[in-house]
Amino acid sequence: MKEIVIQTEKLSKIFGDFHAVDGISFEVYKGEIFGFLGANGAGKTTAMRMLCGLSHPTSGKAMVAGFDVFKQTEKIKKNIGYMSQKFSLYDDLTILENLELFGGIYGMSRKEIREKSQSLIEKLGLENESKKLVGSLPLGWKQKLAFSVSIFHEPKIVFLDEPTGGVDPVTRRQFWDLIYDAAHRGITVFVTTHYMDEAEYCNRISMMVDGRIEALGSPSELKAQFHTDNMDEVFYQLARAAKRSDS
Repeated sequence: MKEIVIQTEKLSKIFGDFHAVDGISFEVYKGEIFGFLGANGAGKTTAMRMLCGLSHPTSGKAMVAGFDVFKQTEKIKKNIGYMSQKFSLYDDLTILENLELFGGIYGMSRKEIREKSQSLIEKLGLENESKKLVGSLPLGWKQKLAFSVSIFHEPKIVFLDEPTGGVDPVTRRQFWDLIYDAAHRGITVFVTTHYMDEAEYCNRISMMVDGRIEALGSPSELKAQFHTDNMDEVFYQLARAAKRSDS
């Protein structure tokens, strides 16, 4: 039996008359790379913020890492990592200082912070840059470092919101290598993106259109369902069908 680490049932977020997230239901398993795909404005970020305990749902149910998103948000925050669309480290601190700061926030011991910092810097090949200000690093290195910090404390789940926006294709591929490594260590990766080619890197994906999940499955399953080898075509067919149903 696969261990369920995220479970939602008809989860919704409404702002006035606008249904940003409209009754979504799905499950995510331990160690899975789960893609949350859709165009900008589809509701991906709003849904993620609810799951992270950063935004209170309007209705429905959801459990994250065994905790209720309505009643146990602080416990959720202690068991997850999070990387937002905007770069989340401190530009005016060095790489080492950022690691020490976030390690302390995560409740790690000084010894553990020191040992893991050294290991991480070596893994990323940043030995010569460890005492440089983060603000001086190229964007690609900043993004990879931000991801590494988000899982510094070995959380059960890491939420990544459009993590590869603005970086070149080579850096994007390197970033996904870090994601694979985290998943192999048993960390569940929940990633939002509007890059349809990144769907191929996920174990399963859900595709959102106007706040609703219109399709869910592995990339191969969805391409077979829609009779295409192209994930862009899958999304185009979904969006077109959703528009017809709303009219």
